[in-house]
Amino acid sequence: MRRREFIGLVGGAAAWPLAAAAQAPGRNFTIGFLGLYALTWTKGFGRDFQEGLRELGYVEGKNLRFEFRYAEGDESRLPALASELAALNVDVIVTHSAGVFAARQATSTIPIVAAQTGDIVAAGLVSTLAHPGGNVTGSVFFVAELAAKRLQMLKEIVPSLARAGLLRVKGGLRADRSHYDEVVRAAAKALNIELFLILVSGPEEFESAFAICDEKRIPGLVTSDDTKFFNDFATIAALAAARRLPLLGPLELAENGALLGYGVDFAAMWRRAAFFVDKILKGANPGDLPIEQATKFRTIVNLRTAKAIGVAIPPTLLAAADEVIE
Repeated sequence: MRRREFIGLVGGAAAWPLAAAAQAPGRNFTIGFLGLYALTWTKGFGRDFQEGLRELGYVEGKNLRFEFRYAEGDESRLPALASELAALNVDVIVTHSAGVFAARQATSTIPIVAAQTGDIVAAGLVSTLAHPGGNVTGSVFFVAELAAKRLQMLKEIVPSLARAGLLRVKGGLRADRSHYDEVVRAAAKALNIELFLILVSGPEEFESAFAICDEKRIPGLVTSDDTKFFNDFATIAALAAARRLPLLGPLELAENGALLGYGVDFAAMWRRAAFFVDKILKGANPGDLPIEQATKFRTIVNLRTAKAIGVAIPPTLLAAADEVIE
């Protein structure tokens, strides 16, 4: 069974209601959308964002238009694309993940709404969640803590686990990489697991990454929530399955064949991004809008994969799952 969870909100922002079919202001607005992939908008969470806008009275072609810029998987293109949007003087820039860092580099005056991103406090992008200051607001989820939790769940599934791999993207614009690694390494140490950090630049390095798992005899793997992985979940899951390797990662990874997915409901976060846009278009200062964080999480267990690779899912973990794929 699939049970939909809503993003939990913290701070005073939790009490702000979403007004269904609210009346948007009478003028026309331009939203700049900065994405790593066009699919993020056309077939992904962009639809959820647009639904949120419509609920608040914003309709493309009526009182709203978009300027789209996509990096097509190449993070190095994001700064130039962000600068293009800034030069157009759009009313607000909506972006995600590394795009938040690129947008902030491009402008300190145009409001920026992060539909989803990591720990931007640790990265120094904002002062605090409650009082971000500057021109960035939106929603965050703590990616390092998610990976640490996946590692803990992997240990529950394989109690004898003494070593594990962490697959994540190397480099990029994000300034929270060192913090991320520190958090996950600390979790591994507490679990008495030797952690192997496996870095890739893109899909062309997946085969060599899994070859490291073979070489180091790594019996379990967790992945980060890097956006670059989202178009290749099926490939990553297949490489793990071929090795009968327990693989844990984002929810969508389990839907594509990995053993278990644990994470936040990104669709709800993107829908919530419309709330921030609405507040800004009505005159709010983004630096005064508390940044919200995900506090509700979902678990998807792929029993089909568990049977295929010969792994038993603990009854407690199975009972707590929001969705079981059989």
